[in-house]
Amino acid sequence: SKQHNQSHSLHIIEQRKGERAMAAQAETIEVPSDAELLQAQADLWRHSLYYLTSMALRCAVEHEIPTAIHRLGGLASLPDLMTALSLPSVKMPFLGRVMRVLVNSGVFATDNDSESGVELYRLTPLSRVLVHGVVADEHHSQKYFVLGVTSPHYTEAALGLADWFKKDTEPPVQSPFEEKFGVPLFDEKTALLDEELDAVVNKGLAAHDNLGIATILRECGDIFKGLESLTDCCGGDGTTARALVKAYPHIKCTVLDLPKVIDKAPTDGVINYVAGDLFHTVPPSQAVMLKLVLHFWSDEDCVKILAQCRKAIPPREEGGKVIIIEIVVAPSLGPVMFEAQLLMDMLMMVNTRGGQRDEKHWSELFKKAGFTDYKIVKKLGARSVIEVYP
Repeated sequence: SKQHNQSHSLHIIEQRKGERAMAAQAETIEVPSDAELLQAQADLWRHSLYYLTSMALRCAVEHEIPTAIHRLGGLASLPDLMTALSLPSVKMPFLGRVMRVLVNSGVFATDNDSESGVELYRLTPLSRVLVHGVVADEHHSQKYFVLGVTSPHYTEAALGLADWFKKDTEPPVQSPFEEKFGVPLFDEKTALLDEELDAVVNKGLAAHDNLGIATILRECGDIFKGLESLTDCCGGDGTTARALVKAYPHIKCTVLDLPKVIDKAPTDGVINYVAGDLFHTVPPSQAVMLKLVLHFWSDEDCVKILAQCRKAIPPREEGGKVIIIEIVVAPSLGPVMFEAQLLMDMLMMVNTRGGQRDEKHWSELFKKAGFTDYKIVKKLGARSVIEVYP
């Protein structure tokens, strides 16, 4: 009808007016105040240049500056460091600038010598975990973790992120790393890409996984009490399992890992080593532990792994459970821990098919794998200890 046509025409006119207004708005922009603009500029510098802090940290680790300070008695002046590191004196002012950035970001701290007024560098908890070549209980140097995550391969994969987003591919979606280099990370094929990278990332992974074992045993000891047997999936050389048996000698511990890892494991009779693949079979035990394993894998693969773990344990009434140590992403831990969790998720996204998950996401995976319940036992720093029940 005529009335209907008029109403339709009016609707189109109004729609076009709205589109023109939006177009006009898109061509103009609200200008921040002077204070906001100056703050935005400083924030832009910080966010665009944070990679230089990472590279300064890499430089310090490559020169083993934390180790040098430790060996100099825990305090070192700039000239002390230059001598200890055998660096040419012409570079001293430049090292001072690198150290200034690292002090500002909490890697090192400074004191002033009371007599001479000379600035002295000392270790912080962060740089203590970077001291290398020292054998001590509970000390696992994170040198290779830093060298791995700041390596040219990792950074090159991250630089390809924008191009990676444009490519429409069939699932499972490869990581930017895999797409760039043609092989996955933490895989038998990684060595074919670069043997040195493979060695560094595997050493870094082992050190990263072993850091904080004693803390878990002290803070969450109750989860191991009463257990008769436990299988540590992807337990590597058995460092975690040995710490567990030392604290709880009554637990019979089995380590499951790939044949290439088990071949190098120490045969001391304390730990039972089984070469295998957790996708196909998990040695039966009262509890199965997955410590920092699932974040490397996609949701589909996590469900397969968890289903194998469920088959390996008895019913809940008989003490059957899976112990998972992983990040549970949550802003409630505060901005610094939350940022660390999100950056670890980005690390996984760029270099693996896995990721860090929030509680809802974990809960869905447990349900899909056939578990009936779970409990977050404790939050330790950026990670959580979770018990999952059949």
